[in-house]
Amino acid sequence: MVGMSARRSQAPILPSPASEGGTGRRLARGESRATTRASARSDVPAFMVMDVVAAAARLEAAGRRIIHMEIGQPAAPAPASAVAAAQAAVATGRISYTPALGNASLRQRIARHYAERYGIEIDPERVVLTTGSSAAFMLAFLSIFEPGDRIAIASPGYPPYRNVLAALGCEAVPIEVTAATRFALAPAALLAAHREQPLKGVLVASPANPTGTMMTGEALTALIRAAEGEGIAFISDEIYHGLDYAFPAQTALSISADAVVINSFSKYFCMTGWRIGWMVAPEPLVRPIERLQQNLAISVPALSQVAAEAAFEGRDEMEAVKHGYEVNRRLLVEGLPRAGFDHFLPVDGAFYLYADVSRFCSDSFDFARRMLEEAGVAATPGADFDPVHGRRFIRFCYAGASAEVAEAVERLTAWLKRG
Repeated sequence: MVGMSARRSQAPILPSPASEGGTGRRLARGESRATTRASARSDVPAFMVMDVVAAAARLEAAGRRIIHMEIGQPAAPAPASAVAAAQAAVATGRISYTPALGNASLRQRIARHYAERYGIEIDPERVVLTTGSSAAFMLAFLSIFEPGDRIAIASPGYPPYRNVLAALGCEAVPIEVTAATRFALAPAALLAAHREQPLKGVLVASPANPTGTMMTGEALTALIRAAEGEGIAFISDEIYHGLDYAFPAQTALSISADAVVINSFSKYFCMTGWRIGWMVAPEPLVRPIERLQQNLAISVPALSQVAAEAAFEGRDEMEAVKHGYEVNRRLLVEGLPRAGFDHFLPVDGAFYLYADVSRFCSDSFDFARRMLEEAGVAATPGADFDPVHGRRFIRFCYAGASAEVAEAVERLTAWLKRG
């Protein structure tokens, strides 16, 4: 165990994952029954990374300096072209609703992006603007699946996949990924789960969160072909495209016109708070998605759409930011083993490193709590991403400044040596 001698706070820095959920408390005699109560579908686990953010903020409010490696958010601002376009739009004095599917000019620009980056032609009519990728996932799930449907996801994986599916009455089916397939979901595993009980869909991410691993083009093609052969809908989370280091990321659209692809301006374009994403849907799904969007959101914020279209002109800035991530990646890959983190998954893309901490403890939640309180480094416990094996892992996000990443390695080295 490390750092056990340091003082402990009166209350836990991080709330325990077990503290969430309903209490099932009986009403006392004479106590009024609430007329508005939370639904069973709302009883999903908290997104633990946001609890880490809140805990770090409490320490900062008390005067501590914390290095943030917990939340998957670029430290860099949006491209200057995006900011200038938004300022010009605000100066007109009126920001209105847009069509439910989004401004035609931005949909066309996204279609052009696929021609420029991947060499494929996409009909702009298939492009749907969404309020971040989060809304795109909800629209995809609502337009494809019925309550009770089973959808395969890789484990470890992004927690809201399974939590949103659960809230919609669907069942997420985690399939463990291992080193044997470079931590990618393999056709054999997908088909085995389908034989056990039929699947309606499969959702994959490459580059992946939390691991940063990527699927090769051959692996992605084989998985899509296996899914299509069994009538399993394929959803591809491509929000970290553009942030690929080991080899170029391949879009599912280059393999299948039936795949649903989800992307966002949050990661590569550094526009998290603008809440602007997109999806490319098969033609038969476009009108159903449009009807859902009309009712759920009316339209995506117009100002964000204007900024997003201009963001494509800021590629030089974004490539410079990406170069900074590559520097940070090297600092961690070379520095963490010296600190004692001797096993982590391939760091192919995105801006995450998923490290095994089982040599230090059996509970990464407690490890993350002590690392935050004692070393001043905030990172996310793996249990957020994998309820089965995640207590062995910590996710480090390296989207911040290189000087802070280097300092984090120094702090962790000193902290672990003290233990």
